[in-house]
Amino acid sequence: MEKIIVTGGAGFIGSHIVDRLIAEGYEVHIIDNLSSGKREHVNEKAVLHIVDIRDNTKLLPIFKDAKYVFHEAAYPQVQYSIENPIETHDINVNGLLNILEACRLSGVKRLIFAASSAAYGNQDTLPLVETMEARPLSPYGAHKYIGEVYCKLWAELYGLETVSLRYFNVYGPRQSFDGAYSSVIAKFINLRTLGKPLTITGDGEQTRDFVNVIDIARANILAMKSNAVGKGEVINIGGTNKTSVNYIAELIGGPTEYIDARIEPRETLADISKAKELLNWQPSINLEDGIKELKKNINGK
Repeated sequence: MEKIIVTGGAGFIGSHIVDRLIAEGYEVHIIDNLSSGKREHVNEKAVLHIVDIRDNTKLLPIFKDAKYVFHEAAYPQVQYSIENPIETHDINVNGLLNILEACRLSGVKRLIFAASSAAYGNQDTLPLVETMEARPLSPYGAHKYIGEVYCKLWAELYGLETVSLRYFNVYGPRQSFDGAYSSVIAKFINLRTLGKPLTITGDGEQTRDFVNVIDIARANILAMKSNAVGKGEVINIGGTNKTSVNYIAELIGGPTEYIDARIEPRETLADISKAKELLNWQPSINLEDGIKELKKNINGK
């Protein structure tokens, strides 16, 4: 069995990638400090290393004989990065550098990096295409863009195959409503479960492109296997739906209340032509079906 490492493999997205890899028969090692990841998300057939990605002295031994690495570990809250730019830079940028160096020194074949549509910020036109200039509106968006640049450099300078997947708004099973990768869908589901009003920031007409975590995990596996990538490519992974927050509230149901707007992109919508071409990927779960499945956890309905 080929050895594969998933950083952040106890987290929301990482744990789904681990499950797919285990199902395909790979030897999977998880690196996670469990700051936001959960033990109950760890596949029992995976090997868990409770290590912080900022501790490079403990990383290198884990990478021995690893062929592929999925780098999902990060502190991905936009608002927290605005309030704590130095701490989040240390995790999101310096942590990635430690992983890249461990890959280089250990002879890893390919690294798949969890990038983010937050790198786009506000653009003049939609859909968002990978060739657009990065305009991040937060340190988090900047961290992810810097990560893409480093991944491409490590491919060019050191021959480490890399590919960066720009996730749009990920939702689905195991998502925390208040932790890493929390989304409006998870927060609304939680508020509905508690019988509280759904809080909508601004006018609620801001739009997002939502993509199910099952499709995200599948895109990662395809990026590992594709012969068409490995030179630092940046690829959008989105659901190709332009959905308002008000519509999400309507799908989930219940009373709503509006609160002050916050710093965030007004609209997002992914052009996934590159994902189709290089990975043979497109989303398979539509938003309405995905939310319907999540709503089954609300009072058993």
